[in-house]
Amino acid sequence: MSYNLDELIDRRNTRSYKWDQVGPLFGDESILPLWVADMDFPSPPAVQKVVKERAELGIYGYSIRTNEYLDSITGWFERRHNWSIQKNWIIDVPSVVTTLSLSVDLFTELGDAVVLQSPVYYPFYDVITGNNRKVARNSLKIVDGRYEMNFEQLEELFASGAKLMLLCNPHNPGGRVWERSVLERLAELALKYNVIVVSDEIHCDLTFPGHPHTPFASLSEEAASITITALAATKTFNLPGLHTSFAVISNPQLRAKFDQRVKVLSIHMASHFAQDAVQAAYNEGEQWLEDVLAYVKQNMDVAVAYLAEHAPMIKPLISEGTYLLWLDCRAISEDPATLKELMHKKAKVAFNEGSTFGEEGAGWLRVNLACPRFVLEKALKQFVEAIK
Repeated sequence: MSYNLDELIDRRNTRSYKWDQVGPLFGDESILPLWVADMDFPSPPAVQKVVKERAELGIYGYSIRTNEYLDSITGWFERRHNWSIQKNWIIDVPSVVTTLSLSVDLFTELGDAVVLQSPVYYPFYDVITGNNRKVARNSLKIVDGRYEMNFEQLEELFASGAKLMLLCNPHNPGGRVWERSVLERLAELALKYNVIVVSDEIHCDLTFPGHPHTPFASLSEEAASITITALAATKTFNLPGLHTSFAVISNPQLRAKFDQRVKVLSIHMASHFAQDAVQAAYNEGEQWLEDVLAYVKQNMDVAVAYLAEHAPMIKPLISEGTYLLWLDCRAISEDPATLKELMHKKAKVAFNEGSTFGEEGAGWLRVNLACPRFVLEKALKQFVEAIK
């Protein structure tokens, strides 16, 4: 390997949101940050190479996207996920959250209910309430140590008039990789009630052995016709600062409406750096990803074993995908303020406090495992000592 995942690159004083905001947000610059979901690993060597080459041009003018860029996307999803995407289905947008927000705005009316499955990534709530829609919670159930969908209540929400659902596939923060059979049942209900499914699949490449990702739109042509898929290479290859993503929409009516709004907002232009980075990542970053997934899986195993031995009152949900670990800390406290005090003041660590993912997350913490192992071990040790 031409990279070392055990090495911590010093990101302080680099305008890093993850590292340089711990002081302003949590009150102490010495806090170890294992919160916001970017990696402390260098991006693939091929990505670094092409970004340096683009920088060395010295002129950063308007750029176009190329067929080679689109081919890298379609080739990746065919190869990794057995999903055939046509190039004209792909619409570039700055972020996955942009796709979520535009979809809520374009395909629902003011005051409409939009379904989400809580606890879930907090911008899901923001794009609903910020667009003056109502959050319709389809709370997930924990069954045998993992999340399951409540289909009975979901059908009630669909039947009562919800027009759109935000799906998190794989699920953040729970690390659940939804099986094909689960998604097929969801698609059956969505088709029955004519509900558009906006599927956030940004974690699709980050799944562990035995838990393959199923793109919701790949289930059938009928399912694809009601689906807007939000995707990006940024989570997979640690590129979030490049602000690049894409929506995949096979339905020509939905796609035309979405594409028109993207152009009206003038957020469609190609980035000088991003498209080249994505192309390099998809074409040359596969082995890097396999190495990272193996390392993150080992980190998860280390964390679960350490907590079982030293803090058995904490019950992790074993992640099937993502580089996130969702910890049930309700035996310590269900009060968010108490857990923040424990983390920031006593343990000097920053995990994500669970209530930000919805009221069902109170008493839970989300840990970012995408860091050198010694950093994870140090954070866990400090946290356990603070508990004691």
